[in-house]
Amino acid sequence: MTDDQLAREFAEHRAVLVGAAYRVVGSVSDAEDVVQEAWLRWSAIEHDDIRDVRAYLIRITTRLALNRLREQKARREQYVGPWLPEPLATDEDDPAAAAELADSVSMAMLVVLETLSPLERATFVLREVFDLPYDEIADTLGRSEAAVRQLAHRARSHVHARQPRHHVDKASHDELTMRFMQAAGSGDFDQVVALLAPDAVLISDGGGKKRAALRPIQGAEKIARWLFAVIADNPGFEIRMGTLNGEVAYIAYDGDEPDTVAFLEVSDGLISDLYLIRNPDKLHQVK
Repeated sequence: MTDDQLAREFAEHRAVLVGAAYRVVGSVSDAEDVVQEAWLRWSAIEHDDIRDVRAYLIRITTRLALNRLREQKARREQYVGPWLPEPLATDEDDPAAAAELADSVSMAMLVVLETLSPLERATFVLREVFDLPYDEIADTLGRSEAAVRQLAHRARSHVHARQPRHHVDKASHDELTMRFMQAAGSGDFDQVVALLAPDAVLISDGGGKKRAALRPIQGAEKIARWLFAVIADNPGFEIRMGTLNGEVAYIAYDGDEPDTVAFLEVSDGLISDLYLIRNPDKLHQVK
């Protein structure tokens, strides 16, 4: 196979590979680096015995992403405040790419994946997202098939326990979150509180570079007070809707620059979780 043929074949799967790596590491830049390393591996091996190119590349990429995740441990331990995944720009004009992303890169799902061990996370991605057989996952991770089945069971149970019990249709979700953002923008404190679940949780990631709570904030009134304090500090914010991680996100702009990306989760007709990414190092994908 010529170099051009190798490059074309790899390019066909590149978006899927970035998605696989991103699900494991939670960082677009790290995912891109992982995929570049996967290309170097792919371009240097014999290809005659590879029957399923897509599965093979996903396995290589996930193994490399797992190594990168382990390398991140020291960086995460020194991080100021909560660490949230980096928002991922999604192509609204590419239905196939959107289908590949589905719910598995929503901010809520990525936050849950952050609570898994690295091996559980890689196993979940390979099994639940890409439906690889257990023997291939075992070979990828260097574990026995029995151990991989246990990892998959633990990961699946943990993820299902953290997911909302009642599915909220997209129209209802978007309508409620739009009302919330309008109330916040107009300074209607009581309406903001009314739209939040009493035990709602806000997690904000400033990375020590922007104002953010050093711990999750729980409770509707506490969240409202914190949000209005941030808004008061930034009276020039312009809030727009966008599509990130395959879902609606709200982006607060300071002039032409994105300052904050907000994802809101809905449960039982109220907003239950808010994820705010303010660290400018994580907003390079946001236009």
